[in-house]
Amino acid sequence: MVLAKRIIPCLDVDRGRVVKGINFVNLRDAGSPVELGKRYSDEGADELVFLDITASPEKRDILIDVVKSVAAELNIPFTVGGGIRSVEDARSVLCNGADKVSINTAAVENPPLVRELAETFGRQCIVVAIDAKRRYETRKDRITVESVDGSCWFEVYTYGGRKPEGIDALEWAREVEQLGAGELLVTSMDRDGTEDGYDLELNRAIAERVNIPLISSGGAGKPEHFLEAFTIGKADAALAASVFHYSKYPVPFVKRFLAERGVPVRL
Repeated sequence: MVLAKRIIPCLDVDRGRVVKGINFVNLRDAGSPVELGKRYSDEGADELVFLDITASPEKRDILIDVVKSVAAELNIPFTVGGGIRSVEDARSVLCNGADKVSINTAAVENPPLVRELAETFGRQCIVVAIDAKRRYETRKDRITVESVDGSCWFEVYTYGGRKPEGIDALEWAREVEQLGAGELLVTSMDRDGTEDGYDLELNRAIAERVNIPLISSGGAGKPEHFLEAFTIGKADAALAASVFHYSKYPVPFVKRFLAERGVPVRL
């Protein structure tokens, strides 16, 4: 049985509003998370991801009331991340409508939390988000990937893309899988918001090293980019924001495009 590839709109939320920027900066308003969430659910998106992008940098709790309001409008799986630092935080999100939780900063700063969450809620609930940026300096202690731009490795960032951690994203992906992550949400910081296409080398390099689903994120600008993510990047799901928020290519259009080219999707 071939599993359908998933199309996942993403709501980056700042102070209760959906925002979108380029390379994690220059954010602009994109609308109400409740209204956008309902629209994507009605349009046939496979899942929805909600990321409170300033919760970790501001060291505050996630906006539970907003999460609850969005969840009330959905009939699709709902992943929520941002500011989740403990089992209690995750339980609060799951009890207010989320089906999965996504962690990034807390996973890097406290790796055992990944195992604790997986053992408490089941690994199918636990998504580890990896925000990665290309580094072209040569380092023998890093996994090097060959690309058209030259050899590079990928560095993990935390706090909404603000803090470089010196961690190799490919090694980190394998580590969190062993800790109990059920899925990876891999965002290319270099491609985020550019609409130039996903970082296929990053996604493929991670997908070939793990045995859990990979959600590709960062760079979608047209239907062809989704096709590349699945065929070249070996992703199991493709996440996007700008291309959906501003109705450039609605979810049903992207799905029909993929289906016509032999990619299994749920229509």
